[in-house]
Amino acid sequence: MREKNCALRCLVFVGWILHPRGVSIAANLTKIQSRIESACARVGRDPVGVTLMAVSKNQPPERVMEAVGLGLTLFGESRVQEARIKIPQLPNRLRWHMIGHLQSNKCRDAVPLFEMIESVDSLALAQEVARIADKRGKQMPILLEVNIAGESSKFGWNPERVLEQFLEVNQLPRLEIHGLMTIAPYATDPERVRSVFRRLRELRERCEELLGAPLPVLSMGMSGDLDVAIEEGATLVRVGTSLFGERPRVVRELDETA
Repeated sequence: MREKNCALRCLVFVGWILHPRGVSIAANLTKIQSRIESACARVGRDPVGVTLMAVSKNQPPERVMEAVGLGLTLFGESRVQEARIKIPQLPNRLRWHMIGHLQSNKCRDAVPLFEMIESVDSLALAQEVARIADKRGKQMPILLEVNIAGESSKFGWNPERVLEQFLEVNQLPRLEIHGLMTIAPYATDPERVRSVFRRLRELRERCEELLGAPLPVLSMGMSGDLDVAIEEGATLVRVGTSLFGERPRVVRELDETA
């Protein structure tokens, strides 16, 4: 029995609904790899320079293991709560990036879970990630998420603000800035967001000038626009729907407060 006057907030993740049969990850992966190779060929790039991340949000461990069996080892998760349950069920050799919005109060869990946090979107968040990383004695690679298009519905630094605060973030203990990340606006025609990817590449170049060293990662491009992103310099593309098919719904979480 719970003690009186004791507030207990319990968040229980129930599980995943199985994905509909008939979606072939192998066939989808072949198509994605072909798209990457074609985009690189159009601009004279080596496909080796483009890393494919499988976005496993809402995908059960069984589906992730299908992708692992095809040679994929890098996965992206958007929610710390889901990652806490999923990651321990999968092989230790897999690599995990946090790609969704990270709340400061989730940094304590995110820092030990992920190899990289791609969604550091403010100085305050960078400071909290650094604090937790220092406490755990861990070097934490990060990307700075930039809201290139200025969408009110998306998180991320304003481009000019990144330049103003870049060196301050770089001086935080335990953090390693590896590059920049952005999420382009949705567009049925990827050409409409080409300028977003180009501007992120140009912003990275300005950050490299401030740093006096290269920033190797440019994380941009997803299922619908990865071709254009690669043509504009993406080194990491994040693909979920085109690989796994439409995301299955997650069985609801129970949020109980007493």
